[in-house]
Amino acid sequence: MKLLDILSKDAVVATLSARDKEGVLVELSGALVAAGKVSSAAAAVPVLLERERLGSTGIGEGIAIPHGKLRDLQGVVAAFGRSVPGVEFESMDGAPVHLFFLLLAPENSASAHLKALARISRLLKNRSFRDELLQTDDREALFDVIAREDAKS
Repeated sequence: MKLLDILSKDAVVATLSARDKEGVLVELSGALVAAGKVSSAAAAVPVLLERERLGSTGIGEGIAIPHGKLRDLQGVVAAFGRSVPGVEFESMDGAPVHLFFLLLAPENSASAHLKALARISRLLKNRSFRDELLQTDDREALFDVIAREDAKS
C-alpha cells in the first residue's frame, strides 16, 4: 500500500489552528469531509476520541497517528496536519506533537487499516523526512514531500 492511495492533497492541512487533542481531531476530520472522503466529522470525531481513551496515538518524536473505524467508509482514508508550535497529545515520550497522520478505515478492514498504519510508521522513521515536513509550510509543497518519500519505497 502506498500512502498516496489513501491521502489526497485536499486532506493536507499545512498549519493546524487547533491547540488541543480534540481540536486536532476535529480539524483533520473536517479536512477529510472537505476532501469528500468522509461524510461527517461528527461521526468520525467520537470514534477517534474513543480510540484515544484506550491509549494515546502519540507515538513520540513529535508524531501522532490517530485512527479509528467507521461503518460507512468504502476504504481507508488519511489526512495529514502540521502544527509548528506542537500540541499536547499525551505522547509516549511526553513531547508535543507536530506531525499528524489521521486514518479512518471501514469497520471490516483490519488488514488494510494495519497496512496503512505500518506504511505511515515506516515513512516517519526517516528523520530527514520528518524534518522536511516540519520546515515546509505550504499544502502543495507538503503533499509533494509526502509523495516523493512515498515513491521511494
